Amino acid sequence: MFHGEKVTLGPVQREYLPKYVEWLNDWEVARFLMPGIPFPLNIEAETEWFESRRKDRDNIVFAILTRAENQLIGNCGLHRIDWKNRSAMFGIFIGDRNYWGKGYGTDATRTCLRFAFEELGLNRVELEVYDFNTRALRAYEKAGFQRDGVHRQGLYREGKFHDEILMCILRDEWRAREAVVSG
Repeated sequence: MFHGEKVTLGPVQREYLPKYVEWLNDWEVARFLMPGIPFPLNIEAETEWFESRRKDRDNIVFAILTRAENQLIGNCGLHRIDWKNRSAMFGIFIGDRNYWGKGYGTDATRTCLRFAFEELGLNRVELEVYDFNTRALRAYEKAGFQRDGVHRQGLYREGKFHDEILMCILRDEWRAREAVVSG
């Protein structure tokens, strides 16, 4: 368990799977997720995903729980971990809409970055975010991510093309930012 100010990152439990299926079948949640077209999900598919994670050391996924109520609100993780080059791809979703826009995503992101840099010894964490996901862009920038580039019109969603914004944060940048935040 890793604690932030508002959230705790803990293991994904089998009993969380129905809630994940509910959220991932909610278009307002799924439209922001990578990659591509979200398809309807059932409990069998989510169970297969859950089982595959138990032996996978190149993808680490956490449940996001509120510290105050221990309420499940989403998940986040480090994907495609490159142990040689010490880098990973970050992903997150807050499925419970009651917690959108209240700093929970930013806190979960910061907590996962602390895990990536302090516990795993990674040097670089990157992500991709769609240009229309302004809430996530703000949270990533608050956590210290910087824009690295763009896949211009890399996504076709809701009848038009959108850019995929590439962002990253390096361990030294994260350390400097944390020194200012906690100082």
